[in-house]
Amino acid sequence: MSQPMVPAPRSRLPLRRRPAALLATATARLIVTLRPHRIRRILSVVRRGAAPATTEQALASRDAVVAVSARCAGEGCLQRSVATALLCRMRGVWPDWCTGVRTAPFRAHAWVEVDGLPVGEPHRPGEYQRMMVVSAALPEERRPERRP
Repeated sequence: MSQPMVPAPRSRLPLRRRPAALLATATARLIVTLRPHRIRRILSVVRRGAAPATTEQALASRDAVVAVSARCAGEGCLQRSVATALLCRMRGVWPDWCTGVRTAPFRAHAWVEVDGLPVGEPHRPGEYQRMMVVSAALPEERRPERRP
């Protein structure tokens, strides 16, 4: 039996930053009701044109989402991760969005990463086997060719 996740600490968010965080969490709430392949497709489209996020940008977005949503602060890792990625995208950047599992004890999880490291998560890198990723970088085969 897996141990319950400890809710993320919540802080007050300045009024001027709340609308974007609320929009991201509300949109994420709708997206997470879809099937996994649709979630991946939507996030892949939304990611286009964004620069890779820094750890600080991703953490600030995660903290904002947690501040405005009790679900995101608690067990709602899928909604929290999608909302974090969406809020980052509103700011012109994108972290790696990941879902994965571990086997001992079995648990599924969703999170965002920057440079291969989970952002704001209590688990260690590699603790979860990544199953689905919407990366900040374009796949090699889709990158435009550079001409001299």
